[in-house]
Parts: sequence; C-alpha cells; structure tokens
Amino acid sequence: MKTFLKGPVVRFIGFAALAFGLYYICPPCFSKTMAALVLGGLLVLVLASSWTGKQFYLIQTARILVGGLFVFSGFIKANDTLGFSYKLEEYFEVFQQATGWSIFGVIGKGSLVMAMALCAAEMILGFTLLLGFKVKLTLWLLLLQIVFFTFLTFYSACYNKVTHCGCFGDFLKLKPWESFWKDIALLALITLLFSGEKNIQPLMQPMLLSAVCILLIIGSVGFPLYTYRHLPVFDFRAYAPGMNILENMKKGPGYQDPVYESLLVYKNLKTGALKAFNQKDYMASKIWEDTLQWAWHSTENKLVKEAVNPPLITDLTFTSAKGLDLTDSLLSYKGPAFWIIAYDIRKNCTDPLFWNKVTDFYKLSKQSGVPVYLITSSANSEVLAFLKTHQLTTMPTVVCDAIVLKTMIRSNPGLMLLKGAQVIKNWHYNDWPVFEHIRQNYLP
Repeated sequence: MKTFLKGPVVRFIGFAALAFGLYYICPPCFSKTMAALVLGGLLVLVLASSWTGKQFYLIQTARILVGGLFVFSGFIKANDTLGFSYKLEEYFEVFQQATGWSIFGVIGKGSLVMAMALCAAEMILGFTLLLGFKVKLTLWLLLLQIVFFTFLTFYSACYNKVTHCGCFGDFLKLKPWESFWKDIALLALITLLFSGEKNIQPLMQPMLLSAVCILLIIGSVGFPLYTYRHLPVFDFRAYAPGMNILENMKKGPGYQDPVYESLLVYKNLKTGALKAFNQKDYMASKIWEDTLQWAWHSTENKLVKEAVNPPLITDLTFTSAKGLDLTDSLLSYKGPAFWIIAYDIRKNCTDPLFWNKVTDFYKLSKQSGVPVYLITSSANSEVLAFLKTHQLTTMPTVVCDAIVLKTMIRSNPGLMLLKGAQVIKNWHYNDWPVFEHIRQNYLP
C-alpha cells in the first residue's frame, strides 16, 4: 500500500487534480492555452519521471543550473539586503491594496527579517543541492520557495503592480513576465530533480560535507547581516561612487517616450469584481448605462510600450521647505559637498553618541568651507525639532522623495560625498567617517 501511494499513478492523479484546479482559476491576463501548455509540460515531466530519473547527465545539468542560480540569486539579493526588503514591502503593500486585508500590512513590517531569511535560504539551498547534502529536504524546500516566488512574479506580471521583481537586485532588472518564465523554468528543473533524486550524490565524505555546509550556512546568514549593517559590497545603482548624477539624468541616444493607455475601471455592485476597459471597449459595452450592476471605480494608466533608452535617473527633484526647486543649484555646485541622506527622521539612528559625531563633523566641515546638506522627506516641523535637539539648527535642509532617497543610499541616515554631480564616496551610519580622514584622502 505504501509503495502504491508513492507510485506514479497517485502522483499523476494528484498533479492532474492540482493542474485542473490551477487551469480553472487561471485569470484572464494569462491565456488558458498557455496555462494548459505549462501545466501539461509539468505533467509530462511527472509521468516521465521513471525515465528522466535514470538520465544521469540530465539530472546533473539540472542540479548545477538550479543550485548555481539559487546561490547567485541569493547572493545578489543579500548584497543589498535593505533594497530587497523594500521590494518585499512593495509587494505586501500591493497585496493589501488589492485585497483590503490588513494582515499584509502587518507582514510587511517584517520585510527586513523576511528578506534576510529568504536571501540566506536561497544560498544555503543552492549550496546543499550542489554538494548533495540532505537532498530530499533540500528539494522540498526548493520547491516551496520557487512556488512562493512564482506566485509573486505571476501576480506582478498579471496585474502590472510591481515593475520588476527584485530577483537579481539592481544587477539585472527583469520584466515581470520575464521573471515569471524564469521561475517556471526553475519549477520544471526542480520537478526533474525529484525524479532523479537517487542520482544526486554527496560530493565528499559525510564529516567533511557537514563541516563545509556549516561554514557555508554561517556565511549565507552572515553576508546579508553584514550588508544591512554597512552598505552593499557591489553597488549597481545610479548613485554609486564614480557615477555622475547629471549624466545619469540624460536621455540615451534614440530616446523614445513611453506609451500609456487609459483604462476605465468599473466595479460590479453585486460581486465586487473589477473590470477594466480601454476606450474602444468602453464605448462598445455602454457599461455606464447599467447603473444597477456597475459603478465607476477608478481610472488607470496602463503601460503599453516602455521608453527606449530612458535616463537612469528619472525622478530626482530637490526642493526647499517652501517648495523652491534646488535641483540645479545642488548639482551644478562645482566644489565638494556632503549630503546627509535621511529619508525618515523618525526612523533614524537614535544613538546620541552617533549624533554627537555628526555635530562635530558638521562643525569641522563648515570650518573647512565644505557645505553639508540634510536631505530628507520628513515634514518640516519634524526636521526643525530634530535639528534643534541635536544642535544642528544652522544646517541647510533639502526635501526629496523618500523612494529616491532610499535608492540613493541604503542607510538612514547615510553620508554621500560629491564633487559637483560626481559621487565620490558613500558611508553607512555605522561607518561614519572622521572628518580629518576625508580631508586627507578625498578633499583637494
């Protein structure tokens, strides 16, 4: 009986039932034909497991591809742990808006811990698969993780709520559908690995294997913790040291504007379902006449065609507390300048000793003729109270969007040294520099 339950017939019935359910609930954004092809392909892999499982080189190729990609993906995200947590936060905000469930807002508050755990888990599972350690457990955990990510990427692609998944951080920005198909490919490869589990053997002796895995686990957990407490080891953003902000704000050769389509969204008064219409379909449906069943909900702009060769920076604007545009004056300044980036004063580092260092730093910089600006998105009243508390009332303040500031530097607060529009160096608040060191190494 036990053998029968583990046999191909039961697997086929179970997977077929699951496939039928997924096909039935498939949303309109994904064609039924494509869904049938995907589910049918996975079903074929399940049915052919007795044959594929014996193909040694096929299994080893899948092992290397899945293990290598999980290690690489986890490492790239762990390199920018805070950035990945922002992406997860964005997903949960979208889920909360779409469902109205406050639980997603609660989960979103733990995005940082979740980001660290997912980064570490990806690297650990990739390593254990490559090394052949705890294969059965590894495969099941890989399956659970890829199912989770497939759901996220499918939702993002289907409803166009998140512009890129964050699968490879800022190193490689995949479009939503590209990311989804990448996850489908991984799902197929993991399904293949299940059939060839017996061909995934350890690469070394048990004791040595355990020791190596322990070291890799420590490294996988420690790396995202390190990058969170400092800055990304590899910076792929448009504000990285060496980047020129003004140059990154310029359009590339052959630039073309993005094309958008306006959609009218109506709500079904009986079911609560939302339905979107473009201008042509809207006029043909005459839905506005059915006031008993439908009511206007909102108007949305759908991206039809992305911009060609857009600038790397599209949303940078500096203003004064009174709304005066300061962007040109800050970026056209020819000498060195310090920007203290604090997207939210309330979530700042609260250590008074740290702020004593900032105060001393500001005084020395001012004496040397190097301007220091506090750039934040916080309310002016909060900023003034904060500066008064830390005896920094003479420090000029600049207002900027919080999302832009989060992109500039993965630290709150963080310090940027610029010469003109050229980024010279960035520092996390845990690595706040001594002014004399900067004077000797970075200032003319």
